[in-house]
Amino acid sequence: MGGPSALPLLLLLACCGAPGGANLSQDGYWQEQDLELGTLAPLGEAISSTVWSSSDMLASQDSQPWTSDETVVAGGTVVLKCQVKDHEDSSLQWSNPAQQTLYFGEKRALRDNRIQLVRSTPHELSISISNVALADEGEYTCSIFTMPVRTAKSLVTVLGIPQKPIITGYKSSLREKETTTLNCQSSGSKPAAQLTWRKGDQELHGEPTRVQEDPNGKTFTVSSSVTFQVSREDDGADIVCSVNHESLKGADRSTSQRIEVLYTPTAKIRPDPPHPREGQKLLLHCEGRGNPVPQQYLWEKEGSVPPLKMTQESALIFPFLNKSDSGTYGCTATSNMGSYKAYYTLNVNDPSPVPSSSSTYHAVIGGIVAFIVFLLLILLIFLGHYLIRHKGTYLTHEAKGSDDAPDADTAIINAEGGQSGGDDKKEYFI
Repeated sequence: MGGPSALPLLLLLACCGAPGGANLSQDGYWQEQDLELGTLAPLGEAISSTVWSSSDMLASQDSQPWTSDETVVAGGTVVLKCQVKDHEDSSLQWSNPAQQTLYFGEKRALRDNRIQLVRSTPHELSISISNVALADEGEYTCSIFTMPVRTAKSLVTVLGIPQKPIITGYKSSLREKETTTLNCQSSGSKPAAQLTWRKGDQELHGEPTRVQEDPNGKTFTVSSSVTFQVSREDDGADIVCSVNHESLKGADRSTSQRIEVLYTPTAKIRPDPPHPREGQKLLLHCEGRGNPVPQQYLWEKEGSVPPLKMTQESALIFPFLNKSDSGTYGCTATSNMGSYKAYYTLNVNDPSPVPSSSSTYHAVIGGIVAFIVFLLLILLIFLGHYLIRHKGTYLTHEAKGSDDAPDADTAIINAEGGQSGGDDKKEYFI
């Protein structure tokens, strides 16, 4: 009861007395009193009781439980958590969308082994639901039985996982430059999924995804189509349809269709060896490519009227080349899709010169001699370096005895004539 509306009633009860001698207690319940019928209660007591009840109503916000909305993938597990700040000596309770009690405190109320108790305290009640189905979606209610009863709602959203997509519309083989249309479909998604197309690593722009509700009224079937023209490069390519949905959490769920493209053949001629010489054996390989692979090869030489060879093998063999084999050769590769002609010009080179044994011998000897000369040069260089570092050794020879010492830095040869003594002196420096 609110304060303003409760005050007149309390005054009336205080004056006249409650029926049966009852009075309103602090916890909001009627209690028996010892007052006789018609006994007047003090007015101040009634007013005091009314003021306390009004404060209690304001403080009751702490008794309001709270929860959170949850999203779970079908087949997964969801945890429902309910909390309250002031439990007022009452227990929390969880109920399903059909208002069936699941748990009252720690006591199980519904026999469903998928529903388990996670945590039960005076301030929290948490339960888990495993193997969630689409039918489990809805509003779950957490209640606390105070005066009045307070509740909180938790909306559980169940995501339907889309099935693996299916591609239809492909026929066994396509011809080059033919236009084809492929269709893709996936069921069971909730909410509706999106479809995308690609060819190898290249994105294909298909039609917008079409959505149709499934018979169960909960999930959806989505479909899309793509139209494109094929080329010979598309032979063996994978056309991929992928489904995108939040329940997959980034995981790939796709289907691929490998296509076969029929196209006319191509060919090129490859010589073996690459630079043929006179006297060698030569094979000309006609390498055909196509779908189907060429089954027949026709060899011709320009200037030669009859064909050289028609065979299922692609090689033209020359057991022993000579100059007369030079010319332009053509190879026609044929399949049931058409034919293609490749050309190769053969120039027979002169035979390779064969080195004689004597020339080889002289080359080896010349190499050895050059190496020895190189070693001698190295030895002379080291010897000259050694003599330069040890210069200063000298020899003095005097034609006529003299005790004078020679100059150590210069080599002097003196010839003195007409002087006293007529002495001739010679000094040598080594």
